Amino acid sequence: MISEKMTSRKLKFALFGNVYQAKKSAAIQKVLSTLSQQGAEVSIDAEYHYFLKHKEHLDVEATRVLTGNDFEADFVISMGGDGTFLQTANRVGSKQIPILGINMGRLGFLADVLPEDIEGLLRALTCGDYEVESRAVIEVQSEGESLKGFALNDVAILKRDTASMISIRANVNGEYLTTYQADGLIVSTPTGSTAYSLSNGGPIIVPGTNVLSVTAVAPHSLNIRPIVIPDSAVITLDVESRSHAFLVAIDGRSEPCREGTRLRLTRAPYTVKVVKSCGKHYFSTLREKMMWGADVR
Repeated sequence: MISEKMTSRKLKFALFGNVYQAKKSAAIQKVLSTLSQQGAEVSIDAEYHYFLKHKEHLDVEATRVLTGNDFEADFVISMGGDGTFLQTANRVGSKQIPILGINMGRLGFLADVLPEDIEGLLRALTCGDYEVESRAVIEVQSEGESLKGFALNDVAILKRDTASMISIRANVNGEYLTTYQADGLIVSTPTGSTAYSLSNGGPIIVPGTNVLSVTAVAPHSLNIRPIVIPDSAVITLDVESRSHAFLVAIDGRSEPCREGTRLRLTRAPYTVKVVKSCGKHYFSTLREKMMWGADVR
């Protein structure tokens, strides 16, 4: 966690958002008007810009409409839920631009800023009164196919379209770990430990701990348990399936793969920067959003 300081120059923002949230126009307008009042330069993703102007009929002034990943900004704003935040992080890639997640969805674990708080937070950005967390990313590559991607949350190996489970032979740094007979396998970063991995019994991992968790999906064995390994490790996975195919979901973006494809998972050479308000802490978010430790008796 590091503090950032900005000068008095105009801040440049790149804005990405969820185009399926038609009932959030008031909150969106508040964010846009606040950015305008702050004198910020705002670039908007082309799909989101079309949604705002032609579906929501909002008066949108954009310095630039973004049609690809070639952009520069001081900050990126993600307007939506955690899924939108993950898509935004994928667009930002290795640019090292801090991402601010405004929660227009339900849970909002990554996107944890409420629309009514945006005015105060933008003033804090101008004054440098905020913090940036660096989040680890998984890089996944395939041998024999062109699959390659980056995951802030997780990489999931899943059965495709049959009731039969798949077989996943896992190696860590060239050493045999085990062969999972299961519906799938999730390799998660600390950021993603509270997502799909958690719903399958995986551990909660505090960001910045430099580890990955490996969790089976519906394993056909009572002896299979999640395991935590250093994120410096190289994980290789070989998959067998009765349908001779399987899915690789990278932060929820699914890609079909043929049986016999070897997957190689490593820590990516870059991190994702997440903007946090000063005084906002992971454990308080965990208790509030996930009801961790709550006793309802």
